[in-house]
Amino acid sequence: MYKVLLVDDERIILEGISRMVDWSAYQTELAGTAQNGIQAYEKIVSDSPDIVVCDIRMPGLDGLELVAKTYASHPHIKFVLLSGFGEFEYANRAMQYGVKHYLLKPTDESKIGEALQEVTFDLAVHRRKEAFIQDMKHRFEKVLPHVKEQVLKEFVTNKTYGHNDLEEYRSLFRYDFDRPVQLLLFQLEGEADFEHLFAVKNIAEDLLDTTLLSTTIGPHVLVLIEERPGLQLHDRIQDIRCTFKQYYKLDVTVAVSDPGPVTLARKLYRDTLQCLNYRFYLDESGIITTNDTLQSEDEGGAFSFDEQRLCMPVRSGHHQEARQALDEFIHELKRAQLSIEMTKSHAISQYVSLIRLTDPEEMAERYERIPVIAEMTTLQSIQAFLEETVIEITQRNYERNTLKYNAIVRRMIEIVEEQLGNSELTLNLVACSMLYMNADYLGKLFKKETGEKFSNYVMKLRIKRATELMAKDPDIKIFEMAEQLGFGDNPQYFSQVFKKQMGCTPSEYMKKEG
Repeated sequence: MYKVLLVDDERIILEGISRMVDWSAYQTELAGTAQNGIQAYEKIVSDSPDIVVCDIRMPGLDGLELVAKTYASHPHIKFVLLSGFGEFEYANRAMQYGVKHYLLKPTDESKIGEALQEVTFDLAVHRRKEAFIQDMKHRFEKVLPHVKEQVLKEFVTNKTYGHNDLEEYRSLFRYDFDRPVQLLLFQLEGEADFEHLFAVKNIAEDLLDTTLLSTTIGPHVLVLIEERPGLQLHDRIQDIRCTFKQYYKLDVTVAVSDPGPVTLARKLYRDTLQCLNYRFYLDESGIITTNDTLQSEDEGGAFSFDEQRLCMPVRSGHHQEARQALDEFIHELKRAQLSIEMTKSHAISQYVSLIRLTDPEEMAERYERIPVIAEMTTLQSIQAFLEETVIEITQRNYERNTLKYNAIVRRMIEIVEEQLGNSELTLNLVACSMLYMNADYLGKLFKKETGEKFSNYVMKLRIKRATELMAKDPDIKIFEMAEQLGFGDNPQYFSQVFKKQMGCTPSEYMKKEG
């Protein structure tokens, strides 16, 4: 139903038309009446009718003035004017405001009905047209983000797109293309699907208030932003990474292009792809700029590292030296910036040299893990893998060497106990004639395990045994002890050593203890 406002300053006519017309027959309803133009306009403002049936001549605000005023504020309202014979000039002026229906007084229901039918038909056509336009606008708004995504995707990947093509989309994107932009290329770490890409895209759009366009390209999310000084872009990107990881437990690596005009977006895109290639050498899930790649190129060079530099401390069980050697190995790989395949080849060679230090059974098991290195996507992950291997093998060798060393030292102590009365007992005698090992090596090993030089240990033990002999036999002779404890026929030397160790001579010690 269309709402009708009836306006006439003559009450009889107003009431007559109100009762005469079967409003519902014309898909209308009489929503109200007014007796002058001022009152009528107030109802137009408050009720917004669809049709106004109005007399031209009225006090205060005549019909023509009401039409003009209404047209300015409510142009969708249709008018049917009622007039006497001498007012066609007013009717002609009313036509300027789209008034098509002009009825002469007195009129009847059929003429008003015909006018209402024509007006409602026009209103219905207008409504259908407006509905169609609104539907098209709604559909366009729904598809516009996809259009923008496709335009960005085509512009950075399709060589046929150029400046003229971009100009055609200027009004669509509502952006001054002369202002500099930057490209951000997001790559997810680990297994990811489209849901994760969509999430990164939305989070980036929310946290980057300078986003112009965004899309997904293969396994990447591409975001075009307006370059703006003081944006703190690095912090914003870290917020994106942290927010995404909080919800999806996945890391994101982000390549950032230099600022440039949007017409160079294709070059900026290639720059970000190149940045992602260098993520192998940089910290995993970080932010990579073109400056990082330039620094890498400046530092690059031939790779030089002796595999035995790492194997030696691992074989010896020296943790600190092994870690230092591994750090040097990784540093050399970073500095050389070889191809990823060549870098992995060096890493595998180093790994093979390490596992050769293990038992055959363990070696076979670790050989099966070589393909794991080949599949790794960053040097950092390779370093972590090698570090785990180095720690495990170094610790095992440390434990084995410790047991081995303890066994040797225990045997040396046993020999000292057995040979304590031998005046020829020396480190060289034990090493060369009894254990058949290097004397210098044995001496260092003995001191490392006992904290004493071999000669000092022997002498202290002889003096200790002397005090035991004195306690057991207070009448024992000094020359007898000297002979029993390896001092031979030199009791004087025995007394000197005893006094140095105990602070008194053997005779004084026996008197004091007795």
